[in-house]
Amino acid sequence: MRRLATRSLRTTDMDVHVVLDPLRLAVSVPQASAILVRERPAAIFTTGGYVAVPVLMAAAALRIPVVMWDGNVIPGRAVRATARLADALAVSFDATCHALAAAAPGRPCYVTGTPIRDIGTIDREAARTRMDVAPVERVLLIFGGSQAVRRFNAAVAQALPRLVERVTVIHVTGEDGYAAALAGREGLSEPGRGRYRPYPFLREEMLAALAAADMVVGRAGSSTLAEVCALGLPMVVVPYPHAAGHQRANAASLVEAGAARLIEDEAFDADALVEAARLLDDPAAHARMSAAARSLGRPGAADAVAALVLAAAARQPFPDAAGIERRARGRAA
Repeated sequence: MRRLATRSLRTTDMDVHVVLDPLRLAVSVPQASAILVRERPAAIFTTGGYVAVPVLMAAAALRIPVVMWDGNVIPGRAVRATARLADALAVSFDATCHALAAAAPGRPCYVTGTPIRDIGTIDREAARTRMDVAPVERVLLIFGGSQAVRRFNAAVAQALPRLVERVTVIHVTGEDGYAAALAGREGLSEPGRGRYRPYPFLREEMLAALAAADMVVGRAGSSTLAEVCALGLPMVVVPYPHAAGHQRANAASLVEAGAARLIEDEAFDADALVEAARLLDDPAAHARMSAAARSLGRPGAADAVAALVLAAAARQPFPDAAGIERRARGRAA
């Protein structure tokens, strides 16, 4: 096992050596092997990362097939370091396959998209009823995710009087920003208060909020972009700047396709938000962006990834790329 670890280490970036310490692997790989021998999995699904290394090395020795999925345009060092230990790769963006070609030569790579919740469980009319939004209202959904949501909250607070003159705003504030959002709503006119819907979080209601929306302002995490595209929603994307460039690269794929407009984090303020919302005043531009977003959507990504895992588990040939594409697009293979 130590010799296998050494060979693997030579193929990775220099700063991965510290994490993939041969002495640590000498302990963790046998531990992983013991678990795999006891559990006897038919296949392993992984998203890569340093923590997966002992399991993947043990799986290789035990000839257990592995399917690896990565959701970013630019794969991280850990994914590049472990990709060659997988039998098949599944990714969200075509560019990721090209990026992994050198790290995992000869491995089949499929553009499955990012697995998301089932968007077929709710339609737009039902979503608007659930979110108490009138059919004729234009809805702007704003959420910053768990990372640096304060910048979003500050921009919304300052832009709010101008926004609610024209659109209904569904705003996910985070727990810390919710009280301030409620206070800000009280300062609006009576019609404006009815058009501002702050929530600390949206869990079960998040799909309804997305389905009810006409436009989204948010970060560029893989799951967010996947759901927005699957629903054909134009997006103003503000990449989180402290994620090794992953979010910016993810966002660029939508911008290049005409499905999104990008605002840098440091440039995102109230004026930028109000200007971005003007898209809702331009039906032709909105329709073009919506069509572009839908063209990128892969609502059947989970089914496509599952098909690869099941083929690996059955020790069958992996499906052809065209069949996986059909599954990912939500059409029968």
